[in-house]
Amino acid sequence: MIIVPEREIAGLVNRKDSFDAVEKVFASMASGAAYNFPVIRESIGHADALYGFKSGFDRTGLNLGLKSGGYWPGNADKGLTNHQSTVFLFDADTGKCRAVVGGNLLTALRTAAASAVSIKYLAPTNAKVLGMIGAGHQSTFQVRAAVEQREFEKIIGWNLHPEYLVNLESVARDVGLPFEVVDLDQLGAEADVIITITSSFDPILMDAQVTGGTHIACMGTDTVGKQEVDAALVARASVFTDEIAQSITLGECQHAVASGLKQQDDISQIGAVINGDHPGRVSQDEVTLFDGTGVGLQDLAVAAAVVELALEKGVALEVDF
Repeated sequence: MIIVPEREIAGLVNRKDSFDAVEKVFASMASGAAYNFPVIRESIGHADALYGFKSGFDRTGLNLGLKSGGYWPGNADKGLTNHQSTVFLFDADTGKCRAVVGGNLLTALRTAAASAVSIKYLAPTNAKVLGMIGAGHQSTFQVRAAVEQREFEKIIGWNLHPEYLVNLESVARDVGLPFEVVDLDQLGAEADVIITITSSFDPILMDAQVTGGTHIACMGTDTVGKQEVDAALVARASVFTDEIAQSITLGECQHAVASGLKQQDDISQIGAVINGDHPGRVSQDEVTLFDGTGVGLQDLAVAAAVVELALEKGVALEVDF
């Protein structure tokens, strides 16, 4: 069995590796060659933690396995990231455990890659302003991935706790773009691309605040009850997602579907756009929305790439198991 420790991940996989892996697995999902198994995600009744499993199988890449982990909100006080996870890969021919891969940085990279894929295929071609809602650890990964997909000229941001916006200001400086703190009305009116990456259980961005042609990537809603945007905004938008079953049960679409504002048949897989089976954005004035629920196949695809790179570079640990 191969072990790739968390400490090795940063030196092995980059944003392009993650983007390519996620793009391919979305396409594979839409073609029917890959599928996710039902998600388990529960409050454990200790440390305010959410814990669960995401798993699946991709027949194209023969990636079989699961990601185990969750969200521990008190970890920051312990010098740890709040999201903790580990990926397990199994041999599709024998069922033996092939690899165990540290999943913390991997999760951040694949989540940012998913929104970047949605920007590539759905954002207005002339997008100039990137709007960020949320300024936590994941937000910086989102910015770095997003700015590689369009020629943005400015980044604007809002966060419930404004003191954390320095995180976005710092990464904006790193990528050479000006940054401005704004209210939600200004963000919705000015941003051509909006990324929401929060842990909110109440809508933050409202329908009336979004004007003009806009692409919204909702990346924080991955649990029953969570919500980042107004259900009426979801209803108005042309909606795409990674996994429709997750979108309507634990993703951003759960509320619009439950209230009858959106029908399941109105939601498309992003992979269909990648494969050329769906036109994606049909007008520069359109509002498109990507419901990024986070699927196990994303983790497996990036983890498989990590294993191959670790073997090539000689940093993988091999043990009898």
